[in-house]
Amino acid sequence: MKIVKTAAVAAVATTMAAGFAMAETTKLRIQTHFSPETLSGQMAAKFIEDIQEMSNGEIEVEMFYSSSVVKSVETFDAAATGILDCDMTGGGYQTGKNPAFQFAGDLLGGYQNPYQQMAWLLHGGGREAVNDLYNGYDMEFIGWWIPGPESLASTKPIAKVEDFKDWKFRSPPGLATKVFAELGASPIVMDFNEIFTALETGIIDGADAANLTNNVGLGLYEIAGHTNYPGFHSMPADHLACRKDVWEAMPAHHKKIMEVAMDSLALHNATINEVQNAQTAKDLQAKGVQLYEWSPEDLAAYRAAVQVGWTEFATTPEAQALLESHINFLRDLGAMQ
Repeated sequence: MKIVKTAAVAAVATTMAAGFAMAETTKLRIQTHFSPETLSGQMAAKFIEDIQEMSNGEIEVEMFYSSSVVKSVETFDAAATGILDCDMTGGGYQTGKNPAFQFAGDLLGGYQNPYQQMAWLLHGGGREAVNDLYNGYDMEFIGWWIPGPESLASTKPIAKVEDFKDWKFRSPPGLATKVFAELGASPIVMDFNEIFTALETGIIDGADAANLTNNVGLGLYEIAGHTNYPGFHSMPADHLACRKDVWEAMPAHHKKIMEVAMDSLALHNATINEVQNAQTAKDLQAKGVQLYEWSPEDLAAYRAAVQVGWTEFATTPEAQALLESHINFLRDLGAMQ
């Protein structure tokens, strides 16, 4: 009986050892432009914790915040060429490659909330269309996470369209520079992490950076006493995209964990930002920051400029196809005439 028990224990031990030997590990180096102090930085950290826990430690991540390896706009290429493995910034930074990336990231006021935009991605053919674009640059699109409409931070009043005249502000690359220039502003493209110093030294009057809560995390309202809320001008989709060979080498269950965790991040990110921004608005008002809610007439003027900008910016077949897909979906939702 003792011999049988010993043999059984040995067999179990051998099986367990084989199981441990077969455990596959995925190691990823990921960069985000958000600092760990911002709400979005905290949500990125939660995503990393989720995938590590769901994979029982099989997915290992070295996370770089605040664009600490390369500039935000260079993150996509750094992942594609092997300096990093994944990019957790946003497609809008890559409009210099193809204007289609604008429509893979931010319509600048097309969608009214993150849920509409995520609906296009999940149910309007968006995921496949965006991934086709990314695959052309040796990257795999994993998913979006959208904080919600952004608010401008300014040292000058921004209560109406006329206030944009000669307003110098930090702008992300892409369509935003064109639209705001048409409205009289002077956009200056600079990296996400240069904004505070540029605002502090007076190089710029304001910034198109993030939503209210993330702007607070960036310290912008320590200098800027004016902002707009609710936001309307921009609702960029931050993304997770990984180098194609890295993605293809991952076992199926690791891929599924990453995809499910991104869907979870998208939901939690949108909802917590909605709650936090409402509270942040109250806190800023209490501290003396002036919040402006734009009139329907000024909003209409802005959106008219944006829609002209869409057609002028969509200069490639890929951009035109993505824009058409968005417009058709917005019309189906009843969110656009």
